Amino acid sequence: MTVYPKFLMNKTNFMSQQFANSINNHLKREDLIQNISKYAKADNRKATWQILNTFIPYLGLWVAMIFSVLYGFSYWITLLLSIFASGFLVRIFILFHDCCHVAFFSSRHANRILGYIAGILTFTPFEDWQRTHVIHHAASGDLDRRGVGDVWTLTVDEYLAASRLKRFSYRVFRNPLLLFGVIPLVLFLILQRFPSSGARKRERDSVILTNIAIVVIIAVMSLTLGFKNYLLIQMPIIMMASTAGIWLFYVQHQYEDTYWTRHESWNLTMAGLEGSSYYKLPKILQWIVGNIGLHHIHHLKANIPNYNLQCCYDEVSALQVKTPLTLSKSIKSLWLNLWDEQKQKLVSFRSIKMLPRVSSQSTITLLN
Repeated sequence: MTVYPKFLMNKTNFMSQQFANSINNHLKREDLIQNISKYAKADNRKATWQILNTFIPYLGLWVAMIFSVLYGFSYWITLLLSIFASGFLVRIFILFHDCCHVAFFSSRHANRILGYIAGILTFTPFEDWQRTHVIHHAASGDLDRRGVGDVWTLTVDEYLAASRLKRFSYRVFRNPLLLFGVIPLVLFLILQRFPSSGARKRERDSVILTNIAIVVIIAVMSLTLGFKNYLLIQMPIIMMASTAGIWLFYVQHQYEDTYWTRHESWNLTMAGLEGSSYYKLPKILQWIVGNIGLHHIHHLKANIPNYNLQCCYDEVSALQVKTPLTLSKSIKSLWLNLWDEQKQKLVSFRSIKMLPRVSSQSTITLLN
């Protein structure tokens, strides 16, 4: 599309000129999708191996934690084991995520079965989460379609025009201690016990089935281990895993030069390439999170299974020119809270401190 060069000129901090030229010359969506489509093929052998190297260690760590609690070992040993267990639970969620995209196995039915099992372990209803996540993919980066499967994000003008209560609520929500400390637990343990807005019968049923399974597991664990011992094991695992999961989802789309635009100029390919980070992690962390850091590829073609993402990146040169987001650089995103439509980047609350508040009518006029 001819709008690319003009838009990319505002992205010099994020995209190299090589990337801009690559998009202009080569990356029409149909061409790019054709180049990467061969990687969107499930490999049942690789999928089975990932189940073995993920679920077995996770269950083994659970057994070790049970023994550490029942035989009176120091609780610090249990907590140490929970760190590793939480890493494997994050990885289980990645397999769950692939199943939601019907990408993990070649069989839709097999994806659904594993999706339900992994969803129970991660306290996430398969069908309901699948629906909201598909909406997220279809609307990511679209300012006029925010609100489903994304992180609450206001523009600078919307924030300045908001009521005192809304601005206070937004600041509280964006506080890292709440966003990565409290909200993950509330989301996974409480909110996901209820169907999402707009859920159909199939999605509502998935919530009910998941809740029943969770109650059965808790009941069995309580009768065999004791409810207190179950909590001593489960809570640190779910706390760390949910926090890591929310952080991953956050940093995949919330960084300085991400992509947000109004619906009339929104482009699905650009939303994938610019609005999804290449979160370059150390190899061990990349393995734990199932290559999900290659998120720009995932948003271009969601049914590429996690075990094919690195190969896709290595073999498609057009994808390699995206500037990586490193661990150290990603920390900066904690202080980027508002989308500045004029500067085309996320900015901090501090950066707009001296700007005057505007009326809602002024905002509407400006946007029009």
